[in-house]
Amino acid sequence: MKPLRIALTKGRLEKDTVKLLEAAGFDCTAVREKGRRLILPIGDGNIEVVLAKAADVITYVENGVCDLGVVGKDTIMENGRSFYEILDLGFGKCRFALAGKKGFDFFSGYDERTIATKYPNVTRTFFEGKGMDIRVIKIEGSVELAPLLGLADAIVDIVETGSTLKENGLVIIEDNVAPISARLIANSASLKLRKAEIEELAYKMEEERKKMQ
Repeated sequence: MKPLRIALTKGRLEKDTVKLLEAAGFDCTAVREKGRRLILPIGDGNIEVVLAKAADVITYVENGVCDLGVVGKDTIMENGRSFYEILDLGFGKCRFALAGKKGFDFFSGYDERTIATKYPNVTRTFFEGKGMDIRVIKIEGSVELAPLLGLADAIVDIVETGSTLKENGLVIIEDNVAPISARLIANSASLKLRKAEIEELAYKMEEERKKMQ
């Protein structure tokens, strides 16, 4: 049987997942010494790791070329989900927040507000829940610039400490847009065809996650 294939989001989530897998008893030497390779064996070779960008992790899992994936809840919320979210891994914690210039009363008046964000779907869903009409401008780079340049009234972005906002003269208006952490996701067909393997791996990861809390 071919190896169980798990796509990892490159960078911090990749490193945190490798730590978790090692704690669960898997040899991840090949991933730690990957060089430029993007497909790597772990353990006894029955599991294979694919390193990818966050949105691509979802694409690979949805299309069945990877059985599992580790990706942030932010990417799941923004990119839809025709897959199963089976485990909150507990790391990569941050949150979506609404932020704007200090002293600006965002919720006063009846004018349509303009929001700059890398996450238009998350933003629209949040404001639909508030019954507010907004205009969304998608920004690929530093969204903090948009209110400073007068392009937007506020931004919706991922916040960890809030220091970047503070340094750019912005303040958090609401920080309960949505909590974020890394999630283990599974392809729908794989979850049926390789149920025992996936459940065993998820169980081991969950047990180690509890110990690390």
